[in-house]
Amino acid sequence: MPEFQTMFVRQRKWMFFLLSFYVLGWGFTTYQSIFLGLVLGTSLSLFNLWLMARKIDQMGQAAESGRRIRSLGSFSRMATGALAIVITMRYPEHFHLISVVIGLMTSYIVIMIDFFIQHFYLDK
Repeated sequence: MPEFQTMFVRQRKWMFFLLSFYVLGWGFTTYQSIFLGLVLGTSLSLFNLWLMARKIDQMGQAAESGRRIRSLGSFSRMATGALAIVITMRYPEHFHLISVVIGLMTSYIVIMIDFFIQHFYLDK
């Protein structure tokens, strides 16, 4: 398995771990709107991570064959973020806006933490 795909698998595992933690927080605490916002944002962030991994894989295949790729799908990732905000504004009694935004940023935080862990792990 190429290094990129193993990175994606590791990051996906971290995202599922965080999602399970947020679901437990939603089920067992009184901060249900905060944890439900984190679940919504993180699940859409996981979708964005999958989209980005798929586009990067397509870009690698295009580079091998000498083709060009149009974009990395920034518009679709922004549209997913807009969808999360629309859902949050439509149901403000269920979702906390700030926690949805934090959840949307979760994949990027996981990518950075994974990079630093692997960087220090490979240096040893």
